[in-house]
Amino acid sequence: MVREGKKITGPEALREAASGSARIRGDTLGIIGLGRVGTAVALRAKVFGFNVVFYDPYLQDGVEKSLGITRVYTLQDLLFQSDCVTIHCNLNEHNHHLINDYTMKQMRPGAFLVNTSRGGLVDEQALAAALKDGRIRAAALDVHESEPFSFAASPLKDCPNVICTPHSAFYSDQSITELREMAAGEIRRAVVGRIPDNLRNCVNKEYFSNSTSAAEAVNGSRFPRYQLPPGPQHMATPGSVHSSTDSSHPSVAHSAHY
Repeated sequence: MVREGKKITGPEALREAASGSARIRGDTLGIIGLGRVGTAVALRAKVFGFNVVFYDPYLQDGVEKSLGITRVYTLQDLLFQSDCVTIHCNLNEHNHHLINDYTMKQMRPGAFLVNTSRGGLVDEQALAAALKDGRIRAAALDVHESEPFSFAASPLKDCPNVICTPHSAFYSDQSITELREMAAGEIRRAVVGRIPDNLRNCVNKEYFSNSTSAAEAVNGSRFPRYQLPPGPQHMATPGSVHSSTDSSHPSVAHSAHY
């Protein structure tokens, strides 16, 4: 009704508009991948009354006890138990199309699917078929197999029960500001040499030395300093960047902290 521009004018119209709405308290939310994001989702879902289960074969035992949630040890168990499945794992050669026609058939009839991790984890052709058949009640996707995302070219374009956003579901004015501040903060941590091992999402830690700070590498003080040849003072020529001071002047190392 809302999509068609109709107004809700009374209880009967409201009942018609809300027909099919599900109450989430008491339902089971299945989380695939319990990293930082998956854990944050689990804690928030508990507040809304979800029973939370998760599948993550890479985590040690006991994590579930600290969070007050339930662990399952196979993907099939999670799909069978969950009224809503949300994906929060990375994409690699072992889990491409983790959610496909076969695994969707293991989900509860009428379950919901949410993917905000990586588009390649879900077979969109199979998802479109499941949505049209009603096996999947609805889906919400912020990531897609083909990005930049074009809804017109997607196999999901004819599905009325899907919400698609182009990798931007996080957006708000505040989140954009925080995103830039966090990026700048991480750059500063790297430049001033604040424990490279603790940098978030650092993919090239091998270039950081424990004995030499990143700042020294950046400003050049870890490399041999240029020495002028012996002899009279050398005057700078136009456009030159060399100092006119002779080689007897003591060199000054840059500080590793600002």
